[in-house]
Amino acid sequence: MGSTPDGPIWHGAMRERNLAILLRAIATNQPVSRAQLASLTGLAKTTVSNLVTVLADAGIVRDGQLLHEGERGRPGVAVTINSDAAAGLGLEINVKYLAACVLDLGRRVRYRHMVALDNRGRAPEAVVASLAQIVDSAKAAVAEQGLSIAGAVVAVPGVLNWAGTVHAPNLGWSEVPIASLLSEVVPPLRLPIELDNEANLAALGELWFGLGPEAGDFVHVSGETGIGSGIVVDRQVFRGAHGFAGELGHVTVEPEGSVCACGGRGCLEGIAGQEAILRAAGLGEAARGDGSGDPRPAMAVLVEQLQVGDPAALAAVERAGRALGLAVSGAAKLLDPDTVVLGGIFAPLGLWVRPVVEEELRRSALHGSSPRVAVSPVAAESAVLGAAGKVIELVHADPALLLR
Repeated sequence: MGSTPDGPIWHGAMRERNLAILLRAIATNQPVSRAQLASLTGLAKTTVSNLVTVLADAGIVRDGQLLHEGERGRPGVAVTINSDAAAGLGLEINVKYLAACVLDLGRRVRYRHMVALDNRGRAPEAVVASLAQIVDSAKAAVAEQGLSIAGAVVAVPGVLNWAGTVHAPNLGWSEVPIASLLSEVVPPLRLPIELDNEANLAALGELWFGLGPEAGDFVHVSGETGIGSGIVVDRQVFRGAHGFAGELGHVTVEPEGSVCACGGRGCLEGIAGQEAILRAAGLGEAARGDGSGDPRPAMAVLVEQLQVGDPAALAAVERAGRALGLAVSGAAKLLDPDTVVLGGIFAPLGLWVRPVVEEELRRSALHGSSPRVAVSPVAAESAVLGAAGKVIELVHADPALLLR
């Protein structure tokens, strides 16, 4: 047993901490030898060897090719993450669809699936039952690849509280016990299923699979029917005192505007949300679609209209961009981010929206400095990627979770 100024560290806790340190070093530096791991982590070579054996026995890492570490001496055996072992499942409940993504421990996408489904007004139990079917399909698909799903994170488009209930106005949900509904229909996994706000997970998806560290501290704006934002500071999501930070869609941009589903007036999503833009562009019928709930054809029609210079489409997107720029400029004054990332529907609209947002940010900038504006390379997939990635992060941070 060791000790710290805060009290003793029991042997088991130290072992788990060392396992986490070692797995992080392997994930970051693979392929890497045991000798290199000892140097990177500061752990004794015998400790590294023993812990690698523990991780290998659990199927988390495996030995690979020989590594020559210098001109002299015997080559070392490379240790790598075992990408054919445990996997993380990301799930997304969206107003217009349900989605799934599976990542292996090496962060490779092994499965993607999206079901176009209009969930607005559907009973929460029906939505969760549909999601359970998607889970079954994902498990079966990756089982054929030799993978087992260790855990899942579900992205939801609303405000979550710590009790596992969600308030999602765009779905017509108020204080729905989503956690307990999921536990009733989704078979238990090795790790407990977690829930998170879709905008926060989209920001993590951007951090891990999109622009990455080059974005610095950033605000990720995710647009669909509603608009949310995830705030990343020092590579961590800033959640606020009650976990509600980032509700950009409900920032008032027109005090005398229309009443929002949240009860407020003149909210950003009433001007710059997907359906609001399509209506203003004269594409209301496209917004409703053919009943499939798939949002992409409607947005594709809008992009086509923009490309040919349709006046209504251009005016609708410019108005949305002005409103978005106004809301983001307020966030920029409060947070001083390096980057504002346009995700969700704003990614395919980036050619037209980005310059307007940049102009608004420059116009209202303090001290002559404004954040750069970037378009997300992962766009609408960021939330489900972030959800799956969060499972992998949990395992990398505490591999003992898979040993218990």
